[in-house]
Amino acid sequence: MNSIYDYLIVGSGLFGSTYAHFARKQGKRCLVIDKRSHLGGNLYCEDVEGIHVHKYGAHIFHTNSKRVWDFVNSLVEFNRYTNSPVANYQGKLYNLPFNMNTFYQMWGVHTPAEAQSKLEEQRAEAITKMKAEGVDVPRNLEEQALALIGKDIYERLIKGYTEKQWGRKCTELPAFIIKRLPVRLVFDNNYFNDSYQGIPVGGYNKLIEALLDGVETMTDVDFFACEHTYDNLSGVHHIKNSTFDVQCKQLIFTGKIDEYFNYSLGKLDYRTVRFEQETLEMPNYQGNAVVNYTEAVIPYTRIIEHKHFEYGTQDKTVITREYPADWKRGDEPYYPINDERNNAMFAKYQEEAATNDKVIFCGRLADYKYYDMHVVIERALNVVEEELRQ
Repeated sequence: MNSIYDYLIVGSGLFGSTYAHFARKQGKRCLVIDKRSHLGGNLYCEDVEGIHVHKYGAHIFHTNSKRVWDFVNSLVEFNRYTNSPVANYQGKLYNLPFNMNTFYQMWGVHTPAEAQSKLEEQRAEAITKMKAEGVDVPRNLEEQALALIGKDIYERLIKGYTEKQWGRKCTELPAFIIKRLPVRLVFDNNYFNDSYQGIPVGGYNKLIEALLDGVETMTDVDFFACEHTYDNLSGVHHIKNSTFDVQCKQLIFTGKIDEYFNYSLGKLDYRTVRFEQETLEMPNYQGNAVVNYTEAVIPYTRIIEHKHFEYGTQDKTVITREYPADWKRGDEPYYPINDERNNAMFAKYQEEAATNDKVIFCGRLADYKYYDMHVVIERALNVVEEELRQ
């Protein structure tokens, strides 16, 4: 292959695919490459027993933006799935997010006034204890959570789950991780407050296929295994390996920004997740798509039962247990650890990237930020509009 493209996009996840979609609509020729054997990044779904398994963790689309909702629905039909997770603590089930159902299950209260009184009582206990120790501002996540929600909910539904998620004691985690804990004094198990939410009918592969319709793509291409040069005179990137030879006017990089710069300023930290998938000879395992396990002694954080995302009626079911872990090279980076050290390092990488107008760095990994899907789409649209105005 020896061609000149307007854009070579490294990574076929939601940002790369959305950018390619909008650029193609403006008449630009794009090539999207991905090191994996499939397109779609972490949105990829695997068909198992007729069930669309979210291979890299559960993804639930939600947004308040009518513009974004109308856009994705113009590509693929979405169902009416509503995220209503359940927490399992020592075999007892609690509805999430924290609402009147949770408070009834926790304390047996029946009215919003009773729930409010109990919450205020437990918050006051936590704040009094802090002040007795000479503390006015929470020093860590534990103190922050206790001041926001009280002892009972913190110890049963937050503490163990959070420590598994981050691999550290809550007393060792910064308070800013939990800026607020939404409390609903109504019987409402809808996890999100957004106006629109759902799952693509037929799985997320349908959305990626629609975004990349008419766009050239290549899988099993590791950008870092390629030779990459830039000709200042012609303003063209040249990327090649033993199987292809590509030139482009602009490079869009959606991978890890520290890896692009060969970790010259240090390695950014992430949390990763190990997925343990199992097919069961039964039609229904847990009766809900998402069940969190909030005890510290249970090593996984949650079990996903994928068929419930699309109201499946198959004879079998597929579940996935999620085990968080510290990231190491070779693992998939899922959650950036945005503490002071990592944020300072990322800021230096951003400064380095700003001096390189030959490459556009964008997306979850390049921005070292956890994004909801609708934000990724908005960001891709804004970036491509800005780029095409130049």
